[in-house]
Amino acid sequence: MPHVSLPEGLPGILGPLTQYPETGNALTLLANALLVHETPSLSKGDRETIASYVSYLNGCVFCSESHGGAADAHLGQPGHCRAVWASPDDAPISPRLRALLAIAARVQQSGRALSPEHVAAARALGANDRDLHDTVLIAAAFCMYNRYVDGLATTAPPAGDPAYAQMGQVLAAQGYQRGPA
Repeated sequence: MPHVSLPEGLPGILGPLTQYPETGNALTLLANALLVHETPSLSKGDRETIASYVSYLNGCVFCSESHGGAADAHLGQPGHCRAVWASPDDAPISPRLRALLAIAARVQQSGRALSPEHVAAARALGANDRDLHDTVLIAAAFCMYNRYVDGLATTAPPAGDPAYAQMGQVLAAQGYQRGPA
């Protein structure tokens, strides 16, 4: 049961975004800026993979599953994020994305856990300043989003529910203009 009054039938972050539009709008704009505005070297699929992976590390089912669904949809690879969650070292991803996920995992632990060696490893694999900036910001923001969702004890379908693949399709098609679906 949620810790605050939230609209019925809106899982995860959707309830708080709707109930509290003054903060919901800002959080939606941030998600849109981080996940929809891709750069030549960091695709929407990569961005959603980073968001999903950090959310998985934080144990936030709603965010890991919905953003995993969005990454899978962007990449046209069902099960992509589940492979990343199981083992980024063995997942079929580029070495550069693997290095960026290692950075995201360090930021998920603490911003101070990110070392110059992690940054150098990513740079050696082609990561540029914007890739590093965006990876750190996505990881930090999703720690906040995850704590928001779970700290309010929002409700959500269980892990693996087919609804998440559908949410991912909507997010991939529509972005975050009105808030995550």
